[in-house]
Amino acid sequence: MFQKIPRAYLARETATAVCPRGAAAAARRTLAPPPTPPPPSRASPLPFYLDAPLLPPPRPRAVPGVGFRGFDTDTHLNARMSKPNSNVTVCVRFRPLSHKERKGNDDKVCFKKLDSESFVFKDERDEDVIFSFDKVFYDDSEQSDVYNFLAMPIVTDAVNGINGTIITYGQTGAGKTYSMEGPSILHCNELKTGLVQRVVNGLFDCLRTSENITTWTVKLSMVEIYLEKVRDLLDLSKDNLQIKESKSQGIFISGATEISIMNGSDALERLSEGIANRAVGETQMNLASSRSHCLYIFSVQHGSTTDERVRIGKIILVDLAGSEKVEKTGAEGRVLDEAKMINKSLSALGNVINALTTAKPNHVPYRDSKLTRILQDSLGGSSRAALLCCCSPSSSNSPESLSTIRFGTRTKLIKTLHKLIPTEADSAKKHTPYARDQDDLPDGTPSKAGSSQSEASDPSLDSGDHDGLRERLLSKLRLSLKEEDVDLLEELFVQEGIIFDPDSMVLDIDSACHDAASRQIASLVQAVEELTETVQELTDENETLRHQLEVAQEIAARAQCAATDRSGGALFGFVPPAVLRLVGFVPD
Repeated sequence: MFQKIPRAYLARETATAVCPRGAAAAARRTLAPPPTPPPPSRASPLPFYLDAPLLPPPRPRAVPGVGFRGFDTDTHLNARMSKPNSNVTVCVRFRPLSHKERKGNDDKVCFKKLDSESFVFKDERDEDVIFSFDKVFYDDSEQSDVYNFLAMPIVTDAVNGINGTIITYGQTGAGKTYSMEGPSILHCNELKTGLVQRVVNGLFDCLRTSENITTWTVKLSMVEIYLEKVRDLLDLSKDNLQIKESKSQGIFISGATEISIMNGSDALERLSEGIANRAVGETQMNLASSRSHCLYIFSVQHGSTTDERVRIGKIILVDLAGSEKVEKTGAEGRVLDEAKMINKSLSALGNVINALTTAKPNHVPYRDSKLTRILQDSLGGSSRAALLCCCSPSSSNSPESLSTIRFGTRTKLIKTLHKLIPTEADSAKKHTPYARDQDDLPDGTPSKAGSSQSEASDPSLDSGDHDGLRERLLSKLRLSLKEEDVDLLEELFVQEGIIFDPDSMVLDIDSACHDAASRQIASLVQAVEELTETVQELTDENETLRHQLEVAQEIAARAQCAATDRSGGALFGFVPPAVLRLVGFVPD
């Protein structure tokens, strides 16, 4: 049983674990060091600061964003959920030791449990550091515990029109997919069912039990990011979906299949089909390792008796592929290429987290990967977000677990703004061009909204005059863009059949232009890489020839000296004629 920790030391260690370098230094300067304890009279397995007698310490300064009990007044679930602007909810889960770890020499545990929110972990300098999160799930925790604390509030908010995202993060084999899906999506013990099944059942339970909801629809999309391509798991013919942005929908995946689901069993059947299409591979760390990031997207739309508006909410469940060390996984060939792309996208995610937790970030690199682009609204936008950091308890994986824990501490500092999603009626009203009252216009001035309506009723537009619409858009773009940019957009329109309304959807145009530019940049980068490889090969070949030439010149020089000292040219028999011809020396 752990003894109570002196608060001064606890605040100092917590600040060191989760604060930026400057803040941690300030915390260390502010807090007095703990008194040196007397030598214990008995052999104690605990560090001195866990076994020290309690002395009245100075009141420590609260560390913002830590979420440690006694220092953060926002740790209670209801208090945290009531705030429209709060930190990302971050939890850590330690899986039990595997059979392989128990059988081998990896059964030593790398952490010490303090309470339901904190634990002690040894860093790379073999020093004990206390980490604190909103909740810590140890190896005796149940799947229902994770759902009730982490996911249930997000499900409730989605029904009320607030988007939510739940992300599982950690090294390969740490239990991310088990937490998300359980042992099986269909045939599984109720106690072991994962977040996906529980979210589905929770959604339908909320919709059915609410007295104010009259009609509702739930739609499901399922995609994976494999080798930096967005693939539709419900329609494998769509293997390179594009990510778009609009004012009404925010960031969305264009062309992804959406299936209406009527109940939980129907949803699980569809989910099972999608999961069967996921890219998996075998490594030394995991026999069925996920080789892609998987996204489960649930859209909820319902009407209410108390409000004529239609509420729209969305839940995104993200099962990230695990970070990998090649020497541990033994990856080679295609599996190695997959590991490189996985680590690259996870690195981009880390860069986004670092930028968001900077005091005044100049630029947040959301566009560096498909994963961060899709999660842009979740991490820095209007969604409620939760992160589950999955860790291995084995000391052999302590470096990877420590990296995962530190990722969680940085993510905890992100603040998100929770707001309702605009309803269809609100969006239509907001996006009506020149929507002003007629009384605000001067007398005799025609209403531009009226002219827009007359244009919409023009039979020439209703008949599908896409070419005229495209030309009208391009003529407007030429006023503000370079000619080559407009030509690039026009080519994109022709190839992909994308048509935009020039009076709106400006963000869609920007997104389409960026997608086209990204493809062109990617092809140029590939060409540069190929040229770089060719130059390197030629350089190596040139170096080999230069070395051969130096050796040949040295042999020829020695042979010439011997021929000068002695009469005759017998010694030249030891020198290959080809070498003599190469260096330009021909004996007399």
